[in-house]
Amino acid sequence: MALKRIILIFILFTGVFVACSDVLAQKVQRVVLDAGHGGHDPGAVGKFSKEKDITLAIALKTGELIKQNLKDVEVIYTRKTDVFVELFRRAKIANEAKADLFISIHCNANKSTSPYGSETYVMGLHRTEANLAVAQLENASILLEEDYHVQYEGFDPRSPEGYIFFSMLQNAYLDQGLELASRVQGHFRDHVKLHDRGVKQAGFLVLYKTTMPSVLIEAGFISNAQEEKLLASENGQNKIAQAIYRAVRDYKNTIEKTPLSRYEPAVESPDPDPDTTDADEKSAAATGTEIGAASAADNLPVFKVQFLMSDTRLRDDASELKGVPDAGYYRHQGMFKYTAGNVRTEMEAQQIKTALQRRGYRDAFVIAFLNGERISMDEARRMIKN
Repeated sequence: MALKRIILIFILFTGVFVACSDVLAQKVQRVVLDAGHGGHDPGAVGKFSKEKDITLAIALKTGELIKQNLKDVEVIYTRKTDVFVELFRRAKIANEAKADLFISIHCNANKSTSPYGSETYVMGLHRTEANLAVAQLENASILLEEDYHVQYEGFDPRSPEGYIFFSMLQNAYLDQGLELASRVQGHFRDHVKLHDRGVKQAGFLVLYKTTMPSVLIEAGFISNAQEEKLLASENGQNKIAQAIYRAVRDYKNTIEKTPLSRYEPAVESPDPDPDTTDADEKSAAATGTEIGAASAADNLPVFKVQFLMSDTRLRDDASELKGVPDAGYYRHQGMFKYTAGNVRTEMEAQQIKTALQRRGYRDAFVIAFLNGERISMDEARRMIKN
């Protein structure tokens, strides 16, 4: 049984890597909107409404706003009617379309009628039992699919142990997902007046095979009487759609005009590490400053290669860091982001990236720092050119 589980984890782990030379070099030209549930899968059910109907209405309204206001963006829907679409097929639709964003829209639910507010998820390992419960609720849709044991390699959404493989995923698009998720939550909070439950991570099957920045939105609690009225109303759905559209618009402007945003999402932070709680690191966590590696102090950028992310700090003698030249890390968006190299030219950094990719870090990419703070690659190139 243990061997079978190891083989399962290996299959899932090796099937989700995507080669990526520089994930910051990106435009938003194609967005996939995924209305959760549908057909014989109603999703969460309130006193007078169903999740599948609410999510479809919000997705269609969001798509119209994007098409009307972002003329260069194509909108693709995983469903436009009340039909059942398997979770794996939703990701496949986005991948085959070569989408730049994947947005899955859902409503939350709880056995208690008290919880309220919105939260937006990116792919990752759940850090709380509450996050696991949300993922289990949404992943339970696969139980309605034929031969789901075959399609999902034996994964059981009801088993907490089954979620272990999500801790092994390295998501090249986590930064962008966090950026978009934070924009969604900001507009929900400011314009819809929904309680902000934050940006979170959990293991959602609908996200884990997408090859682009992806988020799953829980727009509110259908189990809460007041929020059900908002979610099911035309006015409430319009407000939620407008908030999601604004988040896409802001995200698009951020990565196309200023590739590295300083906007910090309200992402859950890992438990403090006793070795990393001094004043310098707290400052670094807020600004994206590099720790453990020298940086240029003469107003010229240096290039590094980001090759690993972790929600906890690795030991200095960790096997992942052995043999890595000028290994360092910086803290950003609640994550420890590990870098290699500290070189003057992008060409040298590309050589380091190639070496790391040969070691198995296929999602490694080049980044730039100026006086210890990360800057965009475009800004670094301009500075060197001048």
